[in-house]
Amino acid sequence: MPIDNNKLFYLGIDVQIKKGCSYFIIDENAEIVSSGWAEEKIHQKTAYQLKTVAFETSGGNLDNIVIGIDSPRMPLNKPREFYWNNKKKKWRKRLPNEKGHGRHCEVVIKSLGIATPQWTRLIDDCMEWMQLGFKIYDVLKDFGHVYEVFPSASYNMLRNDRDLKVTINFADFYKGPKDMLDASVAAITVHEFIQGRGSEIGGGDGLGTIILPRPLIGIPPRELLSWPDK
Repeated sequence: MPIDNNKLFYLGIDVQIKKGCSYFIIDENAEIVSSGWAEEKIHQKTAYQLKTVAFETSGGNLDNIVIGIDSPRMPLNKPREFYWNNKKKKWRKRLPNEKGHGRHCEVVIKSLGIATPQWTRLIDDCMEWMQLGFKIYDVLKDFGHVYEVFPSASYNMLRNDRDLKVTINFADFYKGPKDMLDASVAAITVHEFIQGRGSEIGGGDGLGTIILPRPLIGIPPRELLSWPDK
């Protein structure tokens, strides 16, 4: 169903292990609604704590909240077969000494110089925070609007934007200021995307996309934005 972006909440989640997951929620005017931490020791409980936050914020309407998660949506199902040659502006086959880490969306982010991703790997080789992220996506799968975000990329794209403003308070920053800031940028990223001011990249490999708060600068290579057939 169409999104009524005048009646939405925007939830940003920063995924990590040591301190728990920070979350930050804003409304359609980019004003803070609430923030906090999901601090459960068991991944499944952390994910369900975040689900409760999203459910209560949305008033039980799963289409009434847009969620941005700072973590890969899914692991690789096999080593990446293609690498992007930035000089020749074309894809090439993976070499025998290359590990094949990373998804299409991460390759685009890196190749365009937007940010440096932490490359996704096969499930058994993924870092623990990524494993937690996979669990969060799975638990939140019934919500209508769940996106992958990358705050480092958002910071870069918004670095000269002096008009975009978000109201915050500092009630939950003490535990991890950078983590809560990342959560707030995750929230504003989905806000800007839903408002039609962002972009979505990757997905050609079937392993998920990343959304950004602004369009890509210039004209990126068309081949990079698609995935090789063979």
